[in-house]
Amino acid sequence: MSDVKNVFSIKDLENITGIKAHTIRIWEKRYNVLEPKRTETNIRYYDLEGLQKLLNITLLHNHGYKISKISTYDEEKIPFLVKQIITRKSVKHHAISSFKMAMMNFDQNLFFTTYNDLLLEKSFTEVFNEIFIPLMNEIGLLWQTNTISVAHEHFISHLIKQKLLINTEQIQCNKPKYNDKVFVLFLPMHEIHELGLMYLNYEVISNGYKSIFLGESVPLENLKEIKKYFDKIIFVSSLTVQPGKDEINGYIQKINKDVLADSDNELWLLGRMTSHINDDSLSEKTTVFQSIAELVNKL
Repeated sequence: MSDVKNVFSIKDLENITGIKAHTIRIWEKRYNVLEPKRTETNIRYYDLEGLQKLLNITLLHNHGYKISKISTYDEEKIPFLVKQIITRKSVKHHAISSFKMAMMNFDQNLFFTTYNDLLLEKSFTEVFNEIFIPLMNEIGLLWQTNTISVAHEHFISHLIKQKLLINTEQIQCNKPKYNDKVFVLFLPMHEIHELGLMYLNYEVISNGYKSIFLGESVPLENLKEIKKYFDKIIFVSSLTVQPGKDEINGYIQKINKDVLADSDNELWLLGRMTSHINDDSLSEKTTVFQSIAELVNKL
């Protein structure tokens, strides 16, 4: 089976748009706003055009348009009205929907157009926090429910990574303002979800600190080695899937012993797997954050 998914079940539509499958069926039956296609064995499905239409209908509905009224509009009027109501209030919802469609269609041009439009009224920091972080959270859920393929996730992640690299490069030539501590950003072995960590690298540099970005799958021996070069290090890591819940406490304890002990170094952690860390595995030198924003506020 191809990784490129362009056929969707009603459950897929629910996952992508947030509209319950039961509601979608009512809208179809009562108002005929969508017309599912049928396989030769009479199984209903939707194509990308149907997904796009439902995303537009959802936007209109969220802005006070009654579904009974939307159902009377012709095919050209719905996207026209969507463009009219894209204001500062709705830009987040619209941008996330556009990025989703760019992902589903593997449409680089739509991604760049949406991104550039956002930059007309938002900074890169605002775009990342208000749009990309919620988008990545939704993408994670869509992947977990098999609504999207690995190819979709990699496509959109690569484009976001490009923007992170470009914006980080623009500030890397700035000399650090503060020399009292150095930030070392890393991911544990077999952890490859680095977008959040890349953004933290951007924020650390933006806030005037020296940042050493080691990236994914870093052995603990490398952290021990880097201790030789700096007196005060803040090690920062994001634990999305690794270490697993059965290994994470042993991993944290080993860092405490081999990297933090007998030094002024600290460990800052965030990510889904931190919920499995026991209190007795944490030392006074370890801080767990609930979000990227919380960690950035600590800088």
